[in-house]
Amino acid sequence: QVQLMESGGGLVQPGGSLRLSCAASGILFSIYAMGWYRQAPGKQRELVATITSGGGTKYADSVKGRFTISRDNAKNMVYLQMNSLKPEDTAVYYCNAQYSDALRDNDFWGQGTQVTVSS
Repeated sequence: QVQLMESGGGLVQPGGSLRLSCAASGILFSIYAMGWYRQAPGKQRELVATITSGGGTKYADSVKGRFTISRDNAKNMVYLQMNSLKPEDTAVYYCNAQYSDALRDNDFWGQGTQVTVSS
């Protein structure tokens, strides 16, 4: 059974930092591209950051220079370090795992963790 379990969300003041973690199980973690997405109230889910199996990263323009995605294949973990947080970063943050080849097209999601940036 595949599980992606996010943690680390919470309430933080503008300008503060949070580190989100995602623990993966039930997949061969090292071959999966991992990502963080977010969904604010009344808005569509959007990409925040992704990291490939080889460590290549991509960020939404709105978080470049503030957020850093990383992974630890030995621990089956992916992280999102969020600095200089803004009220517009408030959202539910979801962990995602993707892998495709000729035989399968896998796309898994966690349950999400709430991040609220407010004074």
